[in-house]
Amino acid sequence: MSASHHDTAAVHHHEETMTKKKIWTVFWYLLGITTVEFIIALLLVPKGVFTQGIANVVYIILTIVKAFYIVAFFMHLKFEKISLALCIIVPLVFIIAFIVAMLGEGDYTLLAR
Repeated sequence: MSASHHDTAAVHHHEETMTKKKIWTVFWYLLGITTVEFIIALLLVPKGVFTQGIANVVYIILTIVKAFYIVAFFMHLKFEKISLALCIIVPLVFIIAFIVAMLGEGDYTLLAR
């Protein structure tokens, strides 16, 4: 009976942490990050404040931050530390491997000419 009560308390703790206030807070963070991305794309890059290369790095970093918020709060994985880490790390490893592979292929096509 004690274990059943403990499981119920853990479920209630999880439900209490995702309040409307927390959802709106995450929404405003995501909106702010998206606004920064649009400002960079529509104002800073065309005016030459950022080069396209720097802007791309900033986009990637901001997109990873947005992905964390979406996965952590809207997919409720913030409370499951191992799942959250795996959801972020595993795709990131594959993306990096893909980029490395494409850089190698791009170099190969230049040498073939």
